[in-house]
Amino acid sequence: MISLPASRTALVLIDLQKGITGLPLAPTPGTAIVERSKELAARFRAAGAPVILVNVAFAPDFADAVHAAVDRSFSPPGGFAPDWAELVDGLAEPTDLRVTKRQWGAFYGTDLDLQLRRRGISTIVLGGIATNLGVESTARAAHEHGYNVVLATDVMSTFTEEMQRFACEEIFPRLGRVTTSDAIALDA
Repeated sequence: MISLPASRTALVLIDLQKGITGLPLAPTPGTAIVERSKELAARFRAAGAPVILVNVAFAPDFADAVHAAVDRSFSPPGGFAPDWAELVDGLAEPTDLRVTKRQWGAFYGTDLDLQLRRRGISTIVLGGIATNLGVESTARAAHEHGYNVVLATDVMSTFTEEMQRFACEEIFPRLGRVTTSDAIALDA
């Protein structure tokens, strides 16, 4: 069990949006990740801890997207539907903070760090999709910014079981504490 002070801890959920949660994911389908995330978010809200919902979105002409040369770019199967960037139904509550990013990580180019620091947050609990892309990029930046990072592996998934295993077993233990959502306790 990991006990965290509610007043100094935030839950940050990455890319639980309509265009991503429906992709083929492993080891856990997006629908299960969303349900577990809703349960964890409800616990954070009940304890008075901030919930931050991050989505990725782009301008219609993609002028604000990263345009670096890569060997394998990402484009969702079937392209970007009009509601692709919208958070999944039933996830957000009026008290939640929202952050829109335009790359994998949630820190660069957003006000996430400012929002956390102004609220006195020193620890973030991370979950979302995809484990080894948006979640891992955000975890690396959080670690570099000096935050304590807790990674709830049962509220994240990616594209293959091997990608999930490598991130959770090899990368995450070097960035923070790796656990499951039911092993996180929030203290008043």
